Amino acid sequence: MKSPTLGLCTLLLATLPLINAKADVITLRFSHVVAPDTPKGKGALLFQQLVAQRLAGQVQVEVLPNGTAFDDANELQALQDGKVDILAPAISKLTALSPKLKLFDLPFLFENRAALDHFQTRPSGKQLLLSLEKVGIIGLAYWPNGLKQLSARKALREPGDAKGLVFRIQNSDVLQTQFEVLGASAVKLPFNQTLQALANGTVNATENTWSNYWSQRLDQQQRYFTETNHGALDYLLIVRADRWRTLPFAVRSTLEEIIDQVTFEVKKQSEAENQRDRARIAATGGSEILTLTPEQRARWREAMRPVWQRYEGEIGAALLKAAETSN
Repeated sequence: MKSPTLGLCTLLLATLPLINAKADVITLRFSHVVAPDTPKGKGALLFQQLVAQRLAGQVQVEVLPNGTAFDDANELQALQDGKVDILAPAISKLTALSPKLKLFDLPFLFENRAALDHFQTRPSGKQLLLSLEKVGIIGLAYWPNGLKQLSARKALREPGDAKGLVFRIQNSDVLQTQFEVLGASAVKLPFNQTLQALANGTVNATENTWSNYWSQRLDQQQRYFTETNHGALDYLLIVRADRWRTLPFAVRSTLEEIIDQVTFEVKKQSEAENQRDRARIAATGGSEILTLTPEQRARWREAMRPVWQRYEGEIGAALLKAAETSN
């Protein structure tokens, strides 16, 4: 008769490989602060899905959307503390850690999205992905969220039209300077407080992408939109450096291939959603979308050159020149 103890030992030995296999699976926690149905939210889910397909049994991705783990104000510290592994914050939120990234906030620096994409794929743009290494962070990819437009309760056709207005901006010194040189003022507010601030008069103008305007129905508080495409609201996909470097080389290589694929899809979704939401705003009939002539755009660009000059020392003249030559 077989001993009960012997049978239990046999069972435990049989299950050990399964236990060890599960323990060997690498878990990457991807936290973000937007909804799952946004370009960034969809990108995170596609990344999770492709990792599950191509690195099954080796890596799993846990997506934490809508700020459920950490909010805007705390996610970077959570990354550096090792509580999460991957983030995709707006580039503006990273400029305190790497002043060179202020380049992406400079207004009217890039003529269009194609020029910005060209710069980001050139050596200078790729080098900026590594500018956060000194604080233990590696940039993996640029995730576009659309080009920014101006909006106000009055028509903005010429730079002087912005004088006296109060703009809501992200937490960026460059963006504050951008409006100060126009004779306007700026208030730094979280995006989810923008609609209320417009409604109660705390601010009377703002800048954002078409998709963000529509998602919060800011068009209900803004009579005029000027299609300036003066800057980008891009995200930077980042990872904790020590976590990334301890991954096996083959795993990192596959993750990089997946990230390239996801980045391509995020770009497509961002472009499609911004075009769709621009059309939605136009269709309401409650707002007027103004398009700048080439001459008007040139005057806006010239009015913003003092902003470039003010931050050239922090960004670097060579980097600024590389960006200009991408146009």
